[in-house]
Amino acid sequence: MKAIRVSAFGGPEVLEVREVPDPRPQAGEVLVRVRAAGVNPYDTYMRAGTYASGNPPLPWTPGSDAAGTVEAVGAGVELKPGQRVYTAGTITGAYAEKALCKASQVHPLPDAASFAQGAGVWVPYATAYRSLFQLAHARPGETVLVHGASGGVGVAALQLARAAGLVVIGTAGSDAGLSAVLMEGAHHAVNHRSEGYRTKIQGLTGGAGVDVIVEMLANVNLAHDLAMLAHRGRVVVVGSRGPIEINPREIMSREAAVLGVLLWRVPDRDAAEIHAALQAGLANGALRPLVGAELPLASAPEAHRRVMEPGARGKIVLVP
Repeated sequence: MKAIRVSAFGGPEVLEVREVPDPRPQAGEVLVRVRAAGVNPYDTYMRAGTYASGNPPLPWTPGSDAAGTVEAVGAGVELKPGQRVYTAGTITGAYAEKALCKASQVHPLPDAASFAQGAGVWVPYATAYRSLFQLAHARPGETVLVHGASGGVGVAALQLARAAGLVVIGTAGSDAGLSAVLMEGAHHAVNHRSEGYRTKIQGLTGGAGVDVIVEMLANVNLAHDLAMLAHRGRVVVVGSRGPIEINPREIMSREAAVLGVLLWRVPDRDAAEIHAALQAGLANGALRPLVGAELPLASAPEAHRRVMEPGARGKIVLVP
């Protein structure tokens, strides 16, 4: 089968198409024929050898998010060949024609979702769900700011927050991004490149501040986020590309909280809750993963360049 392989850490050019042996599932394992593989920013950090949570041993095939059909199963697995599924992690990597997974990493994909959408379920939607509900404990009627709302996690957070009855503010950096933010569930869209945008956000809350902020670029925004919070407000840091200096008094005066999310640390019980919520939302149409681009497997280097560009819209997927 064909798979993307990384033999040395480096830039996007180290992503190469190789012929590799087909995996064979053992007991408790599932072989998935990949119809689409999701590209996530953390894939680029691992490819570069700069992932703070740990770099993979080489050679390596990137990707945790995929959607497709069950090809074969090992002993003790209840899934059936041909069943539509999405993955929440793999053993051998998702950027390939087939991916070997633990049975616990494979979940039914509702018929309402396409394979391309299924490849954008786990990392974006699980991150957004955990941020909003398991960490920030967002409640109906509260105001949430999704800071950087046009990307994969941002779109997921908009849809989840709107469905849960929150007042949703989303930011983006272009007219096209702002239109997408409104289309995907925000009550208000604000250009975070415009002068005075933070004052506008405060005005939308009547001066009370926002209750929850889902932050995609904390190294740029966190200090300003703290000053926009309501009393007992919460910031959940989804992404950061470096350090930042903050004033702790902004946290103290509001009795606020800053929380970090790392999907790989989610306990099994919380993960089961997330999957149940996401499958229900996909089935009833409340959750609609936005696919920004579908590229062939050989275009993995281009996908890695695009996913890190400012203003990326929706999910980039690779189609073997």
